[in-house]
Amino acid sequence: MADSKEDVLEMLRDLAELTMLDEGDPQSFRVRAYESAAQAISAQATDLGVLTVKELQRIDGIGKSTAEKIRELLETGRVAKLEGLRQKHPPSVVALLRIQGLGPKALSRLRVELGVQSIDDLRAALAEHKLRPLRGFGPKSEEKLAQALARHEAQGTVGRTPISVALPLAERIVARLRELPGVLHASTCGSLRRFSETIGDVDIVVAAEAAEPVMEALVSMSLTDRVLGRGAAKTSVVTRRGTQIDLRVVAPSQLGAALLYFTGSKGHNIKLRQRALTRGLTLNEYALSEIEGGRVVASETEEQIYRALDLAFIPPVLREDAGEIEAAESGRLPRSLPAVIGDFHVHTTVSGDGRSPLEEVVAAAIGRGYRVLAITDHAEGTLSGVSREVLLEQRARFRALQSELGDALKLLHGVELNIGPAGELDYDPEFRRGFDWCLASVHDHFELDRAAQTHRVVTAMRDPSVRMIGHLSARMIGGRPPIELDLEAIAAAAAETDTALEINGALPRLDLSVEALRRTGGKGVTYVLTSDAHRAEELDRVRFAALNAERAWVDPDRVANTWSPERLVAWATRGS
Repeated sequence: MADSKEDVLEMLRDLAELTMLDEGDPQSFRVRAYESAAQAISAQATDLGVLTVKELQRIDGIGKSTAEKIRELLETGRVAKLEGLRQKHPPSVVALLRIQGLGPKALSRLRVELGVQSIDDLRAALAEHKLRPLRGFGPKSEEKLAQALARHEAQGTVGRTPISVALPLAERIVARLRELPGVLHASTCGSLRRFSETIGDVDIVVAAEAAEPVMEALVSMSLTDRVLGRGAAKTSVVTRRGTQIDLRVVAPSQLGAALLYFTGSKGHNIKLRQRALTRGLTLNEYALSEIEGGRVVASETEEQIYRALDLAFIPPVLREDAGEIEAAESGRLPRSLPAVIGDFHVHTTVSGDGRSPLEEVVAAAIGRGYRVLAITDHAEGTLSGVSREVLLEQRARFRALQSELGDALKLLHGVELNIGPAGELDYDPEFRRGFDWCLASVHDHFELDRAAQTHRVVTAMRDPSVRMIGHLSARMIGGRPPIELDLEAIAAAAAETDTALEINGALPRLDLSVEALRRTGGKGVTYVLTSDAHRAEELDRVRFAALNAERAWVDPDRVANTWSPERLVAWATRGS
């Protein structure tokens, strides 16, 4: 049986995606109904399990058919309609939708006319030029699709699960395992614990008194599609979305060694084992022990093991065999980021894609202890953007709300401007100057070459109103590839103009990437950690931005929203 709001949300999102494939139309009535239902459910605090079909229908956005499917899921753990769609449109087909320019209608034709059922099939069809004779395609469309596939594969995400899917999935599983009697600890390991952008499979380690009940709980979860293997200490399953889950249960006394071993990376573990050997020790997933005699030196915690190897504790996000062991030995590990005191990329219901009103977002920011908050609804140049009149009305509300707040929270009336193909920005210069904070982002024309993309961003930086560039590469992990940019030129312009680069904490983006952060770090660039929140609870996503920054060894002194409130406000508003 399903027992959580997350199960219902996943079911509705799967229904929307698979129905879009089935009907070949992202705007069909059923697709929009499922999407609306997901939005309605996500805003619900009520326990869905106690609601009848009629009571579910009283929720705005939930029709009778959808209400019945929710009850079916909650009572049986399955939905017949969804099972049928999954059979018809397996994960290999859904993966094709991640290729830019390949919509559901075109994909449906490729499946029917060419038998394309996977990325491998598409690659073969393109290599043999089978698309050009098809009505509506032709040589130019075939070439564009081939380029899109090449960019998609160049990301290294094919056959891997994006973190935006893997992390919430893992957190759901871990939360349920922690509730089991006899479970003393449960957490993710592997590349997900190291906060990699994509993962091959989800590793979970549990410390428990008995393994069998934990294994049975995983196998019985509604998200489990099939069991790959089940043993005394390890069980592997595949979810209905095609992600492999590897669960290992260890004795509580072995937890630290297991966490260390199964977190990796491989290179990090090899160096730790070599270090152990030079000290007459052996390190494995069970313990750090003496080679002669086998006495256990450390096993219960990771901290104990690092200490026994004469190393400072190395946070999981740094364990990539990138010099972290040498840095831990010499006391040169990067400093942890101080607490974030403000967010500078936040949307409200004023934006077409915002879901929380201004007052809710402000209350959430105060609850997080923030001292500064910039609201940055979309400007008119984007699909979800609004007119200047709407923004002026919002500004008046800001001024009234600020007088109520006093010194509790400094509100900045901001806007997210769209960067046009030549670097042009929304509105006129005088209107832009009226904002306390302007960030500018690329939302379109992703196909421009490296020189053009670099020029448009640098041009936007040189506008006096722009204080930060949002999600620089415009990528969506596992979906849209990053635009091509000269990062050295971008970093130079950012330092020259004192324009910050955003570290966006939305899991589908994580933009700047770790690679981009490493290439722009040390060049005088100022960074800002943001949530890019579209609902109040998403303010928490700034923690993901912080993890990405720490993973890239970003100097905490370069992160503006960890500065003092006075310094931060003076910098953000250029002292005005």
